[in-house]
Formats: sequence, C-alpha cells, structure tokens
Amino acid sequence: MRTARSGAVQIHIDAPAERVWSLIADLERMGEWSPECYRVAWEDGASSPATPGARFRGWNRYGRMQWSVACQVKTAVQGKELSWSTLVRGREMTTWTYRIEPSDGGVELTESFCVHWLPLSARIAEDFLMKDRDRRREQAMRQTLERIRTLAEGQAGS
Repeated sequence: MRTARSGAVQIHIDAPAERVWSLIADLERMGEWSPECYRVAWEDGASSPATPGARFRGWNRYGRMQWSVACQVKTAVQGKELSWSTLVRGREMTTWTYRIEPSDGGVELTESFCVHWLPLSARIAEDFLMKDRDRRREQAMRQTLERIRTLAEGQAGS
C-alpha cells in the first residue's frame, strides 16, 4: 500500500510570530519536539537557516529503523516560513515546510510535507517496514506542533 505523498497539520499558538519563528529556525533543537527526527547538525559552515541553500543533516528513527538524510534550506522568511528539502544523491526527495500566519492574537503554525521522489529503498521501507505510516506520521507532526506550542506559550513574558 502506497503512503501519502503530501499532508499538513495545523495548530493555533498563543504567541507572537517572532517567538514561534525563533523556535522553528533553531533546527538543532528539532530533537526536542520531533518524535522522528532526533538530531540535526549544520554542514558546510552553516549555523542557521538564514540563507536559502544552507545545508544540514537530519537523523531520524521510526521504530527500530534509523537513518540520516542530507537537507537543504529552500525558504527562510523570518516570522513567516521555513522550508527545506531532503536530498538523496543530490536529488530532491521531500520538502518540509513550517508556515506561520497571524491569527486571533497569536499564530496558526502549519507543518506540511510534499514527496517529490523516493528512491527504491525508501519505497520498500514505507511499503513493507513502516506499518501504518500515514497515521503515525500525522501523529508525529501533531506531537511536534504541540511541543513547539508548549515552548512558545511557556515563554510568555520572557
């Protein structure tokens, strides 16, 4: 069974866009809130997503499976949007996007993904090893956003 090739989850956060941005733009903290991506490290001298094209490596786990993937920042619009693509052999695999939109005194934060291409090994893993991938990915995305919300709202007054 083929898993979804795109999806999005949204959450309201009672915090200013700048506070939410400062959290999501600190990609090295991704392991604090993502149940799948447990580590991020900048490469090639980069230290932030401030420049589109900056590269980093992300380490992921799903059950007993673990892997790492090269990533490249696509968009970095302070207070509005951060996106990056995962790359395999230089080819764009999946784009992940965080979009921040003002709403009711806070923001709506949306996490989304769009799969462009998967190598055979990833298709086999998703089809045969990653049971219930769609439901678990959506749960992980919701958990990620909930943890970001907790951090952002907990910084009120700081």
